[in-house]
Amino acid sequence: MEYVKENAVDVVLLDETMPGITGLQTLQQIKEIKSALPVVLITKNEAENIMDEAIGSQISDYLIKPVNPNQVWLSLKKLIDNKRLVAEKTTSAYQQEFRSLFMALNNNPNYNEWMDIYKKLVYWELEMKKSDSPEMQEVFATQKAEANTEFFKFISKNYASWVNAKSVDSPIMSHTLLKYKVFPHLEKGTPLFFVLIDNLRFDQWKTIQPIFAESFRIHEEETFYAILPTATQYARNAIFAGMLPVDIEKQFPVQWKNDDEEGGKNLYEEEFFKAQLKRLGKSD
Repeated sequence: MEYVKENAVDVVLLDETMPGITGLQTLQQIKEIKSALPVVLITKNEAENIMDEAIGSQISDYLIKPVNPNQVWLSLKKLIDNKRLVAEKTTSAYQQEFRSLFMALNNNPNYNEWMDIYKKLVYWELEMKKSDSPEMQEVFATQKAEANTEFFKFISKNYASWVNAKSVDSPIMSHTLLKYKVFPHLEKGTPLFFVLIDNLRFDQWKTIQPIFAESFRIHEEETFYAILPTATQYARNAIFAGMLPVDIEKQFPVQWKNDDEEGGKNLYEEEFFKAQLKRLGKSD
């Protein structure tokens, strides 16, 4: 303990059974002084309560005696060299993926394929944060900018046909989201919760997803296309009403507020929602 207090230490290999204070007691004292210091507990005791206490005390690794040098080496490599190894692997993997993304972008993707491209770009954007290569991060930023340009062209070309009432090939959008993705799960006598988190991008969802996974089992992960403008007043009202803004204005002339009108733009979600349920025969 005195050595840990007075010296720079990269990692501690700690025997669970020692004279004086035990390994678990030592572990607790180390964490009180240097909470981020990696500790590898080495023990011949496989009792569940010992393992639970060690894991609860935030050990970094756990080795069971007899321990051979390769096990120690692998544990040290994982703890000390992990960041560099992950960065190198990330850079190498993206280099291999770059060409397939390039080809996908230039292969006239449809709306489903664009969703796949977007998910891949988000994945690599988050992975690139692990890389210490400014060059590869710049390459990725260029590819993402190219994807944004191509996606703008794609939306400009197709959006009008998607929102046409006679369209037979449109992606799920704001005004059809509840109809196709939520209402099919309605069962009489079974509670169904729909939680809308406004202004949440897919990369933000992937960042907070582990927090949700602690309490919920995630069965599906899908994307949809927001209507334009994507601002809350339009896209969010379209979700609850199940209609495009132009149709909301016709059916709810009092509740709908245009940009140049005074009053709250998002005050009638419950009314819009109930009307949609009734219209689709889901209100009973």
